[in-house]
Amino acid sequence: MAARADAAIIAFDPATHDALDAASAFHANALPQVLQRASATPDSIAVVLPPAPYDHADWRRAVARDLARRCAPVRVNLVAGSDRDGTDAACAYLARAHGVTGHYLILEQRD
Repeated sequence: MAARADAAIIAFDPATHDALDAASAFHANALPQVLQRASATPDSIAVVLPPAPYDHADWRRAVARDLARRCAPVRVNLVAGSDRDGTDAACAYLARAHGVTGHYLILEQRD
C-alpha cells in the first residue's frame, strides 16, 4: 500500500544538549507546529529530532505518546537521527504503518 501524500514531516532541532532546555524548546516552538499541522488531519506526522543522549529519551517518549493521544486519528511519531537517508526511510515507513503511533524511534543516539 502506498503512503498517502498528506503524511507530514516536521524537523526540529532544539539547539541545546540539556534535556530540560530541549524539552522546553520543543514545547515552545515545535509543539505549536505539530498541533497546527494535525488540525489539517493528515494521515500521519513524523517529527524528526537530532540524536540526543539517553537523558532526553523520557521527555521524547512522553511527547510522542501524548501527541498521539491528543491528535488521534492523526498518527504522530518521533524519529531521532542525523543521517538524512535513514530518517527519510523511517518517515516513509511510518507513513505506511497505519497501526503505529505514539512511538519514539531512535535511529542514532549521542553519548
